[in-house]
Amino acid sequence: MSRVSILSSNQFLRALWLAVRRFNDKDGFVMSSHVAMSLMMALFPFVLFTVALAGALSQGYVTDELIELIFGAWPKDVADPIVSELRAVLAGAGSGVITLGGLLAIYFASNGVAAVRRAMTQAYHDKDIWPFWKTRLLCFALVIIGGAAILAIAAVEVVLPVYTRLVSEKTAVDVDNWLSVDRLRWTFTVAVPAGTVILAHLILPTRRHRLSQILPGVILTLALWAAGGWGFSIYIAQFATYSATYAGLAGAMAALIFLYLCSAMLILGAEYNGALIDLKNAETN
Repeated sequence: MSRVSILSSNQFLRALWLAVRRFNDKDGFVMSSHVAMSLMMALFPFVLFTVALAGALSQGYVTDELIELIFGAWPKDVADPIVSELRAVLAGAGSGVITLGGLLAIYFASNGVAAVRRAMTQAYHDKDIWPFWKTRLLCFALVIIGGAAILAIAAVEVVLPVYTRLVSEKTAVDVDNWLSVDRLRWTFTVAVPAGTVILAHLILPTRRHRLSQILPGVILTLALWAAGGWGFSIYIAQFATYSATYAGLAGAMAALIFLYLCSAMLILGAEYNGALIDLKNAETN
């Protein structure tokens, strides 16, 4: 191994240790609790509004695809109680979910985005100089764009398999064989969290950072999410006794703890990028 690669490896390890220290010094776990609670308050209204709107526009055809898209990357034991409650509410929901409920959903979801933005800005050591109105408009815009993107992806999951089947029937190319519904759904299930993390690092901090600067933290966060989701699903299935402790709130508490862990991993990834940037700046000065 060359000296350059050794130095690079040492730099990444130093940055990881520095990120852990900075995460602890800046009360990262407290900030993770704030982000998790904000996301929990935002999640159900936003998903309820998005799924209800999609169901109304498509006569219910994309409801299952949309729920699978949003919760597909979650541990099954965490997602199932939330999905069950979501379906129960949708079954008896009226037009208010799409009108007044939609406005409230966008507001609460913007609070979740604002909490993530504050944590990311703090992790990158950026000074937040934006006025309140600019921050809130950004959060509203991201919520609306995110909802529209989810609806578009769900529509693609419904329309594209039909199109590929027609192409396969009319031509000699068996398109449906390699572009199956399960493969397409799995691709979107992986791509949506990855794209969300990348955009969170690119857009939410006050300063704009290059893609090369944010990729290490993005990769770290996604790796921790994958390992954490697998480990948490085993813990829920084998060891957790939330039902005995929280009774009917067991599903909500499991989701809240899962979001807490995901928030901590997201913030740690941002701290890792911030530590790398600081180390590189210190070497050049």
